[in-house]
This record gives sequence, C-alpha cells and structure tokens, in this order.
Amino acid sequence: MEVRVRYAPSPTGLQHIGGVRTALFNYFFARANGGKFILRVEDTDQERYSDESLEDLYNTLNWLGLTCDEGPLVGGPYGPYVQSERFELYKKYAEQLVSDGKAYRCYCTSERLEALRAEQQAAKSEMQGYDRHCSNLSDEERSELESQGLTSVIRLKVPTEGKTTIHDVLMGDITRRNRDVSPDPILLKSDGFPTYHLANVIDDHMMHITHIMRAQEWIPSGPLHILLYEAFGWEAPLYCHLPMVMGKDGQKLSKRHGSTSVRDFKEKGYLPEALMNYVSMVGWSYDGQREFFTKEELEKVFSLEKINKAPGVFDYKKLDWFNGQYIRLKSDEELAQLLLPYMLEAGFVSEPLSEDVQAKFVALVPVVKERLKVLSDVVPLSRFLFEEPQYSDPSLFLAKNVELSVALTALEGAYEILKKGFAGNVSNEDMEQSIAALATELDVKVNGVFMPLRVALTGSSVSLPLFDSIFLLGQEKTFARIETALSVLRSEG
Repeated sequence: MEVRVRYAPSPTGLQHIGGVRTALFNYFFARANGGKFILRVEDTDQERYSDESLEDLYNTLNWLGLTCDEGPLVGGPYGPYVQSERFELYKKYAEQLVSDGKAYRCYCTSERLEALRAEQQAAKSEMQGYDRHCSNLSDEERSELESQGLTSVIRLKVPTEGKTTIHDVLMGDITRRNRDVSPDPILLKSDGFPTYHLANVIDDHMMHITHIMRAQEWIPSGPLHILLYEAFGWEAPLYCHLPMVMGKDGQKLSKRHGSTSVRDFKEKGYLPEALMNYVSMVGWSYDGQREFFTKEELEKVFSLEKINKAPGVFDYKKLDWFNGQYIRLKSDEELAQLLLPYMLEAGFVSEPLSEDVQAKFVALVPVVKERLKVLSDVVPLSRFLFEEPQYSDPSLFLAKNVELSVALTALEGAYEILKKGFAGNVSNEDMEQSIAALATELDVKVNGVFMPLRVALTGSSVSLPLFDSIFLLGQEKTFARIETALSVLRSEG
C-alpha cells in the first residue's frame, strides 16, 4: 500500500505553528515511507476565506521547502484539489446517501431551530441539538413543504443505538456511544455548500488518503467521520491525532504567548531550516537526546511511533537558541546576504552599496554573527554605525549608584587610556585592563567606567563588546564621539 497523506488547511488566516507542525509531520512521514504528500485547500468557509491566507499558505510551504506531490499548483490524478471546485461531487454523494436511506432532507427553518434550542436549554433537557423532526417525513409531506418554498438541507441519519470506535495509531481505540454523537448533523447546506465533515470524508476517500494526521482537537469528530465512512461503505484511513502545541504555561499556544504565524517568524529573521527543525521536535523525538536534524535526515528517520502522546511545549527561547546555532553555521558571505534586507529596511544602507558602506558591512558581519538570535537583531546592534548617537538623556551614562561627576571623570580617564593606547600600539586586552583598573581608582564597579564609554560610542547601554565597537567605528569617529559626549556631561555638571 502506497502511503498517501494530506495537509488540508482552511485559508482563513495566516499559517501558524500548530498547522505547520501538522504539515511537517505529514510531509516527513510521506517521505520516510516513499509515499505522497498532498495539499488540499478546504475553502468551503467562504465568509472567512481570504486570498491573502491562500497566498500565505503557498508561501509558507515554499519557504520551508515542503514540496507537494499533488495539489492546486501542481495538479494530480485526483483533483481538483480545491474544495470549492468539487461541489458537484459533494452533492452527488450526499444525494446518494439520501437514496440509500442513510441521510434525509430537513426543512426546519432557522426560527424553529432557535426556538428548539431555547426550549431545550430552559428545560435543561438531556437531549440537546436537533430533534430529528424531519427524519421520517413521507413523500407527500416533503412535497407539501417544498410547495411552500422551503429549502432543505441534507442530514446524516446517526444511529441512536450502539457505539462507534475510531482506531488511533497514537491514542488507541476511542469509542463513543452513537447517542452522544452530534444528532443528525448537516452534510449539505441549503445553498449547496458541503459541511466540513462531508467534504473531508469524501475528499480523503476519493484522493486515496491512507493516513490522517491532524490535531487532537479533531478527536470529537472522529466517530462521526467513521459513521460517514460506514454509511458510504468505504474503508476509513488510519488516524493519528497529534498532541497539542502548548505554551510554557500549559495553555494552548496562542498570540498571548507571542508570535504564532510563520510569516511573523520569517519577518523577524528566523531561518526556515531552524524553524523546521525546532517545530518538528515539538511533540516528536528521535531518541530523547538528538535535537539537530537537516530536512533530508528527517525525511529518512521520521516515524509515527516516536510521536509523544503528551502535548508539546513551544519554547520561544529554545527556538531563539536553535536559530542562533543555524545562523552561526552560515558563512559570512551567506549571512551578509541574509542581513542585507534588514539593513535596507532600516535605511542604514541603500543599493547599490558604496565601497565605504560595503567595507563597513563586511566588517560588521563576523562581529555580530555570534550575537544574533534572529536576523533582525542586526538593526539595533549596528545602529550606532550608521546613525550618530543622541545624548539627550545624561542618565544613560550612569551605571547603578554612580553620580554624574564620577561618570564624567570615568569617561575622561578612559579617553586618555584609549588615546595613549592607540598612539603606543597597546593591545586591546591591555587597554581593557587599564580601563577596568580605573574603576578601582574611582571606587566604582567596572560597569561604572564601561557604561559611560559604551553610551558615548553607541548611544545605548546595550551594545557590541567595547573594542568590537571601536574597531567598527574607527579611531577618528571613536574619539569624536567621546569628545561630544564629554561636552554633554560637562554642560550638565
């Protein structure tokens, strides 16, 4: 049996971490088993559908390098692969269920259904939901209702007795009483649009899907889908409901935890190989120890047996660490090309790069490389090179418990050390030691001396290491900035 799996998102929002993990698991399972990875667009929710979401879906898969064997953009033998182009198929099979006595037409108006719901809630009835009012209408009664201009939906006849079991590769057998399944759910709406349940089951069968990997939140729908397969007389695929993706607080990952859309991660400067690797580890483990895998390696070693039953925790700090590791694997030339768009967007450089800017950029890359968590970090780290610092707030020069007069003396002393050091070709290490010794003389902590110097050079209390900053600025600009800062502090004194 050829393994055939599908990723079937609804284009009603940006691709998020949970959905992408589902795509990754399906993709790697298909590749590891020599099977097919199918993309299907489930766009029946026309009210929430957006072209932006569909474009984001394609862009995300392309960015991550997930190649579809069949889908809307590549075609295939079981298309079309967009549900809105398959309506005649859904109508045909819904009508077939009606003919077979497995489904029926329902003419209940929205007013009747609302009144029924209110009545059930007021009575706190054990029976909640549709009351099967139209399940046994005669041909004459149906004709009478249609002569009144009433339109109908098609509902599935759910057995009121017995139980239905869905076998899950990960969770085992999940059994539910038929009486607890949604009472006679709608399969085909009055406007001809299928519901998710009907379209999903028909498409999975017609596209010969062998394994369905989807989030555990779909478990409640499982018995209903099995009942649909049984009503059609079809064999159901194997199910594997994936553990939820949670935040570190134990709640389902959402925007309150931070960015969840892949587009946000991409824009911030996460590398596709880092995000792919880390997300694949959320709820899956090869041997409990190894963490780093290339895409090609995961295509070989991925298996369902290594998926954890427990929810996976998405740790933003761990992702940052992963991304930093992948950044440092890039050559300086590769990294420069990746960083350039962020420098352009910040307005630090413009194309074509001048020789001066090109030289400055080339010198910057190896310095920031070890300190980047995401590519966009290059902007705050390098701002001091392209913009003159503003010293409008003298308190920035002050380390904790250091007065302005002491900061001024510290900066004057550090300046003298740098001037003598550069004139005498003193090593950076020796100059740094001399500046640190100055702190002892002034009876302040080391930061009491380095802080005013750092702010003088970069305008920020957080920066690249001191002598890396000096190297990038050059001696002339370094001294000019220190003198400007000294003037500001003296005027405040």
